[in-house]
Amino acid sequence: MSGSESLPGEIDRVRASLIEWYERDHRDFPWRRTEDPYAILVSEVMSQQTQLERVEEAWATFLERWPDPETLAAADRSAVVGFWTDHRLGYNNRAKYLHEAAGQVIKEFDGEFPEEPEGLQELQGVGPYTANAVASFAFDNGDAVVDTNVKRVLYRAFDVPDDDSAFEDVARALMPAGESRVWNNAIMELGGVACQKTPRCEEAGCPFREWCSAYATGDFTAPDVPTQPTFEGSRRQKRGRAIRILKEYDELPLDELGPRVRVDYGGEHGKEWLRGLVSDLADDGLVEVEGDRVRLRR
Repeated sequence: MSGSESLPGEIDRVRASLIEWYERDHRDFPWRRTEDPYAILVSEVMSQQTQLERVEEAWATFLERWPDPETLAAADRSAVVGFWTDHRLGYNNRAKYLHEAAGQVIKEFDGEFPEEPEGLQELQGVGPYTANAVASFAFDNGDAVVDTNVKRVLYRAFDVPDDDSAFEDVARALMPAGESRVWNNAIMELGGVACQKTPRCEEAGCPFREWCSAYATGDFTAPDVPTQPTFEGSRRQKRGRAIRILKEYDELPLDELGPRVRVDYGGEHGKEWLRGLVSDLADDGLVEVEGDRVRLRR
């Protein structure tokens, strides 16, 4: 499947669940607290293949030294490259391009950043992804961002095939119109803290569990995870299996669900163990339990 065919019918609930999850709690990086396109561009360039925690200190120090495009454009390029090297920020060409881009903003755009992704791509070293990120986070005027984390989320949750055009189609269909800032931050955060290579579905309270194919089947492979990542424990696997079974049967007595969840059902892994498992699922809003019967929550 491709495009919006891969998405659940209740797409408004899907969208709302992610935004609510993100706004309730997310990592508080300083560039998420600004709408300054220059500061955001610096963060995006620094973050390329560099751990975000390491970028934080470098980003703040860089902006103290060169607080705006005019200051950076007037700086000696060797000083900018030296800063990049000292802070282990990856290829020095990124520092050179950032310096050139600052000069373009001053000379070609009268000190004002373009607000559209297409215009931002005219800046040296700014490709489609970075242009879209700056347009989204600075101007709330971008398209759906599709990076490795987002691809992993879409592949696992909605069975999107490993194809760039399919990822872009679904990402565009999923993003609510006019909300690129919060949406792109939210779905990137989901991939960064919940849908990691080794998933943290329960620990991070992933809001997509109700619809997620990987969660239902226990298969968390992805384009950047070619082999099945190790579960942190068998409980997650059993939870996913219970959801998958209930999607097939809709409602079952505990004693019929149990043997389907695990072949060794009984003893220490009998009804009390299963009650604890489905109770967790009920707390997460995924199932409803009445007496000895459990049903998938719709």
